[in-house]
Amino acid sequence: MESMSFHKFSGNYLVLRPTEVSVFDLFRILWSHDLEEKAIVQCPPERLQENIRRKWLIFMSLSSQKLLLLAAEPMRWIGEKLEMWVNLVSLNRNVFVLFLNLLRGKVKMPDRRSEVFMSFIGGLDTRVELDKDIKPGDCRYFGAMAAKLSYENEAFVRRIIRDYWKMDLIGYYNFWNGKKKKSNIYVLSIVFKLRSTVPLNEDYQKKNNTQAFMVYDKTTDMIIVAFRGTEPFNADDWSTDLDVSWFELDEMGKIHGGFVKALGLVMEKGWPPYVDNDNRHGHLLAYYTLREKLKEKLNPANKTRFKVTGHSLGGALSILFPAVLALHKERLLLERLEGVYTFGQPRVGDKKFKEFMEIQLRNYGFRYLRYVYCNDMIPRTPTDDLAFLYKHFGNCIYFNSFYKGKILEEEPHKNYISLFAWIPRHLNAACELVRGRILLPLIKGAEYKETWLLMMLRLWGLAFPGLSAHNTQDYVNATRLISRRIYHQLQHHRHPWKIINGKQE
Repeated sequence: MESMSFHKFSGNYLVLRPTEVSVFDLFRILWSHDLEEKAIVQCPPERLQENIRRKWLIFMSLSSQKLLLLAAEPMRWIGEKLEMWVNLVSLNRNVFVLFLNLLRGKVKMPDRRSEVFMSFIGGLDTRVELDKDIKPGDCRYFGAMAAKLSYENEAFVRRIIRDYWKMDLIGYYNFWNGKKKKSNIYVLSIVFKLRSTVPLNEDYQKKNNTQAFMVYDKTTDMIIVAFRGTEPFNADDWSTDLDVSWFELDEMGKIHGGFVKALGLVMEKGWPPYVDNDNRHGHLLAYYTLREKLKEKLNPANKTRFKVTGHSLGGALSILFPAVLALHKERLLLERLEGVYTFGQPRVGDKKFKEFMEIQLRNYGFRYLRYVYCNDMIPRTPTDDLAFLYKHFGNCIYFNSFYKGKILEEEPHKNYISLFAWIPRHLNAACELVRGRILLPLIKGAEYKETWLLMMLRLWGLAFPGLSAHNTQDYVNATRLISRRIYHQLQHHRHPWKIINGKQE
C-alpha cells in the first residue's frame, strides 16, 4: 500500500479534485456531517474530520471549478472571437472603415502571432508608452505597465519593449504547469468509499500555462521579471484562483496549491534546490528557469538589480518567487532584489507564511507593494477566516474609485462578502461608467479616456462590480495618479517593507 502522505515533501495538505465529482455529489456535501460521503478530497486521513468545518468553502470551490470545467471551451471560443473582432476593427481603423473595406474587398485580417495583435486585456487599455512623468528609478516605474504587457504575444511584447520602452528583451517564456512525471499516490476516494492509487501527474494542468517575460533596462541597470496574470477567458487560470487546495511546508507554512504548481513545484519532491529543467519537449519550470537566468545576469562583477511584477495570478507568482529563493538561501539574488510590485494579487499563504515572508523582507530590505483597486474581488480571495486563515502581508496600497490612495495593512471588506458594501459597490460601478468616459479625460487628459471595450466591461460591472474592478487599466491609472505624499512615503521610507499610515491622499 502506498504511503498515506499525499506528497513526500508535505505531511499536511488539502487537495480538491473537481474532475472526479459529479454535480449531485457536490450538493451532498451540504447535508451530511461526514465529509467522507460527499466528494473526492485528498488529505491525510487523520485530518479528514478537521476539514468538515471547511465544507462550505470546499463546496464553493469545487462548484466554481466544476462550472469552469464545463464552461472552458465556450469561454475559450468567446474569447477568441472577441479578440479577433477587436483586432479586426483596430487594424481597419474603425467600424466605418471596416465596412468600406469589406465593400471594396480590402479588409485587413488580423494574425494572432503578429506584433500588432492585442489580447483582450490590451484591448481594454491600448496605452503602451510609459508615463513620461514617472522617471527611471521611481518605485512606480514600469511595474503596472509590465504587468499589463505580460498578457500579450511574444511579437507584440518584443515590439513594445524595443520601439517604445527602448529596452532589451532577455526572454519570453511559456512555462510548464507541472513536472511530467508518472508515479502513484494514495487517494481516499470518498464518493465511492474505496482506496486506490491514481497517476501523480493528474493533479497538474499539463500545459504551458504559466507565462512570463524578462527585460533589461540599461538606464537604471535593472532587470524586470513580469508574470502573466489571469486571462479573462482562460478557465484554467480562473480555476487556479478559485481552488482552495494547499500544501504545508515546514519552513514556509501553508501555501496555495494552484500557485505553487504554476511556479514549478515538483511532485513528490516539493522545492528541491536543483532539477533537470529539460527544454527538449518545452517543459521548462518557471522558478528554476528564471532563477538560473538571473544568476547568469547578476554576478559579483556588476551591480545590476531586479524587480518582479504581476497582475492577478501573476501577482501571486511574483511574491512566491522570492519566497522560494529564500527557502533555497539564494542570498545573492535576494540582496539584488529591488522590489516586488503586485496588482490585484490574491492571498498566497497562511499566518506562518506571512511571518516567514516578513522575516525575509526585514533581512533583505526589498520593497513589497501590493496595489488594490477599490472593489476588486481577487485580492480578497482566498478567504481570511477561521476555516482557511489565508493572510496578506506587507503594504497594501489601496485606491478608491477616484484613485485616492491609502497605505493600509489590509484592504476594506477583506473577504469581499459584505452586506454593508453591496450598495456602495454598485454605486461605484455606476460612477466608473461616467468617470472613465467623461470626467477623467476632461480633468487629466485624453490618455485616460476609456475604450468602448472597457465600457462594455463597466456595464457588466453593474451586476458584478468585483470582477470589472479587476482590470489592468485601473491599476495603471492608480500608479500614475497617486498623490505626491504617498509616493514620497513609498519611494523614500527607510523601511520600505512596512509603511502604514491609513491616511487617504
